[in-house]
Amino acid sequence: MKISTKGKYGLKAMIDIAVFGKDNCISIKSIAERQHISESYLEQLIPPLKKAGLVKSVRGAGGGYRIAMNPKDIKVGSILRALEDSFSQDCCNEKTAACPDTCTCCVSKGVWEKMQASLNEAADSINLEELATEYKEINNIE
Repeated sequence: MKISTKGKYGLKAMIDIAVFGKDNCISIKSIAERQHISESYLEQLIPPLKKAGLVKSVRGAGGGYRIAMNPKDIKVGSILRALEDSFSQDCCNEKTAACPDTCTCCVSKGVWEKMQASLNEAADSINLEELATEYKEINNIE
């Protein structure tokens, strides 16, 4: 399973918002500066996070983005699923007459399903609050 830059940068942005936006809104510009991500790329990542109910936007002076719920309740899996086109591994890239779209004939299908279940379990066992705390510790932020 490969996580794209959308997933990686989106996770970094969510951690940034959780760390620096506890009591106020965070601008795209400030996230971009701290995380070394282009503003235009971040502007593409926010709408799916907003649609998934993970961030809220506030308009006007002092506006920006904030976490939509307690960071403890936001799982890494939710963030990645909001951003990634596919957060799953196809068991077969070849579709032939011997291997129909349902892929029930594929002997390795069970392997991919078990790996996907483990990946989902791992991603859903880590919450945003844990990552924000770790970020603060690594960067000596109080």
